[in-house]
Amino acid sequence: MSSKNFSLSGMPDLSSLEVKRREYVFSIVKNIFEKYGFFPLETPAIEKRETLMGNYGSEGDKLVYQVLKSGDFFSKQDKKELLKSDYKTISSIISDKALRYDLTIPFARYVSKNQSDITFPFKRYQIQKVWRADRPQKGRLREFTQCDADIIGSDSLWLESDLLKIYDEVFRKLGLKDVVLKLNNRKILEGLYSNLSANFSFSEFCIVLDKIEKKGKDVFLDFLKENDISRENILMFESLLINSISIDNLNPDFSSIVNIKNELIEEGKKEVVDLFSKINRLETLKIEFDFSLARGLDYYTGMIFEIQCNDIDIGSIGGGGRYANLTTLFGNNIGSGVGISFGVERILICLDELNLFPKDLDCSLDLLFVNLGEEEAFLCQDYIDELRVSGIKCELFPDQVKLKKQMSYANKRGVKYTALVGEKELKSKKITLRNMIDGSQESITLKDLINRLKND
Repeated sequence: MSSKNFSLSGMPDLSSLEVKRREYVFSIVKNIFEKYGFFPLETPAIEKRETLMGNYGSEGDKLVYQVLKSGDFFSKQDKKELLKSDYKTISSIISDKALRYDLTIPFARYVSKNQSDITFPFKRYQIQKVWRADRPQKGRLREFTQCDADIIGSDSLWLESDLLKIYDEVFRKLGLKDVVLKLNNRKILEGLYSNLSANFSFSEFCIVLDKIEKKGKDVFLDFLKENDISRENILMFESLLINSISIDNLNPDFSSIVNIKNELIEEGKKEVVDLFSKINRLETLKIEFDFSLARGLDYYTGMIFEIQCNDIDIGSIGGGGRYANLTTLFGNNIGSGVGISFGVERILICLDELNLFPKDLDCSLDLLFVNLGEEEAFLCQDYIDELRVSGIKCELFPDQVKLKKQMSYANKRGVKYTALVGEKELKSKKITLRNMIDGSQESITLKDLINRLKND
């Protein structure tokens, strides 16, 4: 057998157990989404390249999987001139499509295209795969599933309040207890940035700030020094990163550290405080204000969130935020929107490592009928049809082979019981039932067998 690996790193096959576990998480998330008034939507895996590129920041754009144009497009290009171009120019020439990077930009496109048929505020959830050309590692794949809920067409902070309650309820249902939601507001960050007279963009500012969690605050402070930001401003940022600012003392503490009269900062602070006045009855989530939270995607403009599970060191297991006028990318201004996303792959790792999956998610059969001959198999199949009507998972071993081989198959499949129908059972119209755990056997009618398995 060849040892060659034909699979692509970061794009995993999923075993039956892995699929069952994912479906378990999806079912909980779907039920809660719909309870809060969200309903499903799906968009294509492939979008026009121009729909995606330029909307995720310079770092994000590098991770978009671009798809080559169809046909012999290359023959029409000037090869020498093409070789002189940078990668952005080359990619725009050879590609006109791209794999979906996230679910938010396609959602904005859908809303813009179908606005005449939509009632606003519009609430949708979407559970689909996305693709990113990232370096695979634990909890970070190239192909993965996002679970998103978004509302568009309202500025109200009651929407953020509901989304935080969704987070709280989902994680409570999954059994995750030590879950922290960190929040910030992009307006605060933009107000601080506007005071710097910097030679770098606000997008670059947010990207470097967002690296603090992994690389420490010095990576951000060094970035400011390298770009000749004043000592006064660097000390201000250093103080912001060192001091713990809670929601309760956000106004006095923040004002004492930031000596900037700025409309954006005040507006952002007001939104944070107002949101907290609207949140109640959270049972699982612990909420913290985190100045270093920036969320690297360019389209965020207001409240931003990120979720961590303190029991497992795996990084963010969810995130989202407010975005204004995202649909203007597609020629229509539908208004402000806000959304959250669940990091399914990392949530699955947390549930697995904390042993929080239900025990009945295995892929075992309830019952396997042993194949002892053609006549016996016909009767077994009649029994099987009746059992399946009652919702019992069962099957007939397809081949008439040695009993040892059939029992080995039953053990490997994790079958709870095996049923034997031989010459004696043909006459008695009963079934010999063997318990595969303790090895006990009994003769039983079909009716009693159905009752046994339904109540087992």
